[in-house]
Amino acid sequence: MKLRLAIVGAGPAGIYAADILLKHERSFDVSIDLFDQLPAPYGLVRYGVAPDHPRIKGIINALRDVLDRGDIRIFGNVRFGEDLTLDDLQNHYHAVIFSTGAVRDAELRIPGIELPGSYGAADFVSWYDGHPDYPREWPLEAESIAVVGNGNVALDVARMLVKHPEDLLPTEIPTNVYEGLQTSPVTDVHVFGRRGPMQVKFTPLELRELGELRDVDMIVHEEDFDYDEASKAAIESNKQVLVIDRVFTQWRAREVGQASRRLHFHFYAKPLEVVAGEDGCVGAFRYERTEPDGHGGVRGTGEIREVPVQAAYRAIGYFGSPLEGIPFDAQRGVIPNHEGRVLRTDASSPDQANEVMPGVYATGWIKRGPVGLIGHTKSDAMETISHLVKDQSNWWSPAEPGEQAVVDLLESRGVEYTDLEGWHRLDQHEMALGEPEGRVRIKVVPRDEMVRVSRGDA
Repeated sequence: MKLRLAIVGAGPAGIYAADILLKHERSFDVSIDLFDQLPAPYGLVRYGVAPDHPRIKGIINALRDVLDRGDIRIFGNVRFGEDLTLDDLQNHYHAVIFSTGAVRDAELRIPGIELPGSYGAADFVSWYDGHPDYPREWPLEAESIAVVGNGNVALDVARMLVKHPEDLLPTEIPTNVYEGLQTSPVTDVHVFGRRGPMQVKFTPLELRELGELRDVDMIVHEEDFDYDEASKAAIESNKQVLVIDRVFTQWRAREVGQASRRLHFHFYAKPLEVVAGEDGCVGAFRYERTEPDGHGGVRGTGEIREVPVQAAYRAIGYFGSPLEGIPFDAQRGVIPNHEGRVLRTDASSPDQANEVMPGVYATGWIKRGPVGLIGHTKSDAMETISHLVKDQSNWWSPAEPGEQAVVDLLESRGVEYTDLEGWHRLDQHEMALGEPEGRVRIKVVPRDEMVRVSRGDA
């Protein structure tokens, strides 16, 4: 018996799931095909991590090792629901795992959030990471900018906005992004968080690195550091919180006023409204000052404050997208599942609601929501794979399970798919582009050019 498995999504979640299955104790052979809508693999590690994070980019090396073993086929530039459907998968595979992640912005429901000059962090990240499906231009016209959120994405966005662009040149930043950032008149970036500095979701390393930016002052406010008992207990019991406290303590002792750019942190700030200016675009950010409620949360004080800004970025989390023919929880942005087994949610057939959907599984952020780091993705995949292996009697019975059949199908539809050899071509091409400038790589951004290089047509 050979399990023919399709995995839709070639980011860390999909690659780890494939690797774990291949190493898992089992009584059958395995053949895995990995599909992704992008021509290149690695998902949010390539398109969701700021270019000046070489340590996080190091994860790519581990993922590359898995793919380069040669026991997993890759089909890039294949859109599920368009180029390949659920019916196609059932015809050629015994099961599918969806690992499509979460790439949209979670909503921030406050007045003015749709004003011109108000943006989602996910779109900005996709722009500066050279995602092929986003416009190549980004409006960088504001001197003062609000960033709403207290997680690592908010820090990435704030850092990319305030960092001097020439300091990004050693990275793989796309040329159009460098040129765009050069035109930015920014002087002040304000980061707003609803709770206190000891309740942030930043990782200590990210926060510490922020303080090392050249010619950027870190502005914090003493009123935010009068800790309540919950904050003091967090510092004493959690090493990460202790390090975050030390970073802020160092910043509080610094002299400021010499730098040409400033990064301001506003804690205990509940977003109320993005206020329109006279031109109808973003003119200010209005918030309510909060205070600790004694139980680890916050409550409003009734004090309203406003900071003049000309742009606002919401970075309060990512959100999953629905997939053709697959159940979807629109409230949480995930595929409904129990430990990775996808559950039916068809209200028109109440007798089938919450039944396991045979042959369909999920892993990663589309399974559990956009929380946790890469390490969580591995344990997540292990849970899903253990169920897949146990469920042999519930797998699909494909009519055409042969490995050539799906290749023939894609070619018959004129899908210009890319493969592992094509990724190697693109990878080497990007590194060659960067070499004359002393850079690790320069990303190819247009999708058609990525496909052309990958398929050897360039």
